[in-house]
Amino acid sequence: MTPQEISDFIAANTQVGAHPLVPEIRIHLATEITPIWQASEDSLDAHGVEPPFWAFVWPGGVATARTLLDDPRIAAGRDVLDIAAGCGIAAIAAARASATRVLAADIDPLARAAITLNAALNGADVEIAGDDLLTAPPPEADLILAGDVFYERALAARILPWLDAARARGAEVLIADPGRAYLPKDRLEPLTRYDVATTLELEDREMRETVIYRLRA
Repeated sequence: MTPQEISDFIAANTQVGAHPLVPEIRIHLATEITPIWQASEDSLDAHGVEPPFWAFVWPGGVATARTLLDDPRIAAGRDVLDIAAGCGIAAIAAARASATRVLAADIDPLARAAITLNAALNGADVEIAGDDLLTAPPPEADLILAGDVFYERALAARILPWLDAARARGAEVLIADPGRAYLPKDRLEPLTRYDVATTLELEDREMRETVIYRLRA
């Protein structure tokens, strides 16, 4: 798919909406009446399209966005990296909180296109990165946001040392997690928590308690 085809696909298969916990930020979302909601993984695969994780707001992103909007000092004047950014809601919140620079990274080209559309929708200045950043040392950043990244053993084993390296270089690392299986709780300092409404299309319940943690040495 060309970049224009990807943008057209997103526009045709989502509706603009907002999560109730973060009404300030509008996002292109899948809904029960948009075609992508019913699309099976087989039909998506037939068109070369990954499952549309970018078309939903995940609990970690929602909680991170709410945190940054409620306390803009966390991101203000800082270089911010949102890793595995998905729809980009956390990156957009960082931009609205007056971050100096915001980089949203996701390896899915549809996610990157969705972030671009969502950032424009909110008038947010967000740069996009498509490389797998975990294959190299962390880029320079003052603040790294990592939401919902400990759901899979293999990813957890890759990303925790990478986040440790970022912290060793001076970055503050905030991890937002709704109770994923591979969360390294012994390494984390809880800061705040939210009850985040979600959907049974993504989760096994309609509400997830999601905690914002700071990564410790």
